[in-house]
Amino acid sequence: MFKIKKVLNNNLEKLLEIIQESNLEQMVYILGNKKEIAKRNFIAGIFRGIGIGIGVTIISAIIIYFLQKLVRLNLPGIGKYIYDIVEIVEGLNRK
Repeated sequence: MFKIKKVLNNNLEKLLEIIQESNLEQMVYILGNKKEIAKRNFIAGIFRGIGIGIGVTIISAIIIYFLQKLVRLNLPGIGKYIYDIVEIVEGLNRK
């Protein structure tokens, strides 16, 4: 009988450790509180929007940089079209 209690206590302690490590209490609180869900989703949306804006800006700058390099190579046929694209984009930035 004593051995069974000891095994049960060990298993309960392991279960308690797992629950504490997984922050189950916080998850239950968050899932049950609609204001908390709305607040977290709103903040996450703001940061996603900022991240997307920064990412698009960086990628666009890299593309424009390489397009300018292609124009300087003076490739026949392609150079004029790329030059027009770069001029349009730079014209938008001046306004």
